[in-house]
Amino acid sequence: MKITEEELVLQLNNPHMRNKAFSVVVRTYQERLYWHVRKMVLSHDDANDVLQNTFMKAWNGIEGFRGDSQLSTWLYRIATNETLTFLSNKRMRTQNSINDVEDILLQNLQADTYFNGNDLQMELQKAILTLPEKQRIVFNMKYFDDITYEQMETILGTSVGALKASYHFAVKKIEKFFQEED
Repeated sequence: MKITEEELVLQLNNPHMRNKAFSVVVRTYQERLYWHVRKMVLSHDDANDVLQNTFMKAWNGIEGFRGDSQLSTWLYRIATNETLTFLSNKRMRTQNSINDVEDILLQNLQADTYFNGNDLQMELQKAILTLPEKQRIVFNMKYFDDITYEQMETILGTSVGALKASYHFAVKKIEKFFQEED
């Protein structure tokens, strides 16, 4: 029997049903959130760490969730913020290094035994890494996750117009990357 999001939220707000309902949340959203995070951090191990932090933060904040937005939107917001925090911390740790975070992320992806993409997928990841962080997030959410601009607006706290512009510029930069590769 499939449970609706509204029923799940009601169960999450019931202290006697919260543990079981949260297990359903994890089973329902873990794969989507994993790939959302993985596209930004590129490493399987890092994605698992960020995902674990995401669910811990969601668990700790579940009593504050009132259903003003969709549960999935709320979880994506937490996952995105946790990912940005992770990347910011990584950037701070490597500040004195010659390599920047994008180079480290690419090296991690190339060495990741869990990456099973072909050469074209690796090139796409390289192109995405050339994007500024915000454009990279918007591109990943729209292109890979098929998240609507309205949902992104709630997740990222940015206007639909700005998100559309970010996506447009990201696509143009990726196209330019592939044209220069030829």
